[in-house]
Amino acid sequence: MSLPLFHCPGSFSFLDDDPDYLQMLALMLPGHWNVRLYTSVDECLGLLQQESAVWEDDAWAQQQIIDRWRQGATPLLSQVLAYWAGPARARYALTHACIVDYSMPQMNGLDALAALSDWPGLRVLLTGQADEQIAVDAFNRALIDQFLPKQDPDVAARLLTVLRHMPSNANTRASQIWRGTLTPVQNAQLRVPSTARALQQLMDQHGFVEHVVLGDPFGILGRTAAGAVGWLQLEPVSGLEELEQLAEAAGLGAAALADIRQGRQLVDLELGQALGRGAVPRLQPAFPIGLDDTLIGALFMLDAAHQPPADSSYAAWLARQPERQVRR
Repeated sequence: MSLPLFHCPGSFSFLDDDPDYLQMLALMLPGHWNVRLYTSVDECLGLLQQESAVWEDDAWAQQQIIDRWRQGATPLLSQVLAYWAGPARARYALTHACIVDYSMPQMNGLDALAALSDWPGLRVLLTGQADEQIAVDAFNRALIDQFLPKQDPDVAARLLTVLRHMPSNANTRASQIWRGTLTPVQNAQLRVPSTARALQQLMDQHGFVEHVVLGDPFGILGRTAAGAVGWLQLEPVSGLEELEQLAEAAGLGAAALADIRQGRQLVDLELGQALGRGAVPRLQPAFPIGLDDTLIGALFMLDAAHQPPADSSYAAWLARQPERQVRR
């Protein structure tokens, strides 16, 4: 599936015995990424090896959300908000990718990555010209996820592309966990390439840096770096008549019902129910999702009463992190 069902911003670790090269790469990476720069193999590997247990704890926390929902205890949506509001933001500190130079005096990069057998992040090897065949062999044996020629003038741009678009084992596992909330029909709709692209563009447009795709209700709960939460409600065109009936039962007028029936507006009835909100249902303009005319969406921003605390946001966590310094 091209659209990740779960995404959380994380950290990136770079390991190279050349501090000047590390600083050069750091200058070319987006300022809103948390980047750690290492010249010490032991320090870098020590941190990543400690993370394996935290990755497991986070996956367990996500699975527990779904298990409680299946038992009918608590709606998915409110549980995700509680997960985002948690006091410990250890998940932001988890390293999503480790980028390692192959040629280092203490240990070559391939051996360094091999020492991370339980770490589920993305593994990228930087190579010199003499090391490229070694990297090709390592890639073919699935020991690394990608390799890049270190002296390529476009190495920073190529690296950005890899880090932005190649999922790690951890991200793939999270998507598998959340796929359990989707019906077969919902899963098939999200697998349509034009639909996946449209949803990703919408999340980027609204500044969502983390999100979860839910099947009950159907939509995407997204959060901006500053902590604002939006609900991208998804409705199959075939289900608009049922939504209209629910809106009529909730007391909406004839004009609103006609807009819902024609797919011009959506109403946040399921969102309000999941939040336990007693307020009047809200309407928002609807728009097509993808190219096959089977799915529409509307964006609802959550009010302040249901937003997680601002100090639990990614921006607040990032502001507390040290500047990009080479750790020698």
